[in-house]
Amino acid sequence: MTKAILLLSALCIVALANFAHCQSEVFDVEGKVYCDTCRVQFETKLSENLGGATVKLQCRNISTEAETFSVEGVTDKDGKYKLTVDGDHENDICEVTVVKSPREDCKESVSGYEKARIECSDNVGIHNAVRYANPLFFMKAESVQGCKEALDELGLFPLEF
Repeated sequence: MTKAILLLSALCIVALANFAHCQSEVFDVEGKVYCDTCRVQFETKLSENLGGATVKLQCRNISTEAETFSVEGVTDKDGKYKLTVDGDHENDICEVTVVKSPREDCKESVSGYEKARIECSDNVGIHNAVRYANPLFFMKAESVQGCKEALDELGLFPLEF
């Protein structure tokens, strides 16, 4: 009988702890924005972090495509941003998009690479309130000097620089 009471007490405590955990979801989305100085659409040692870039996180309902959440932010001096998302967005597609570059010499965005998709739900197997978005970028109009050497170090041989 004592074992049954202890077991029942333990189950009640676990249930109470689980109930206490049922709070409204808040997620932090972190990422970075850089300037692609070599125009290769990935980060190299010559890439430069873009402080002051504007990013926007937007969630849309999967079925109706209606916007359910939106927030904008600006990157710090290291090109990093942190956006807070309120609520669970299990039935939404959430994406971070680059909006505006702070630099006139590095403001070209590339269609298809201007967004990073993220999951903003507790029901996706991620047990962390922080979500990490893939790096986003703007490109310079022309490659800077040293790109061929930087790509050669990576074993990549571009056609022309």
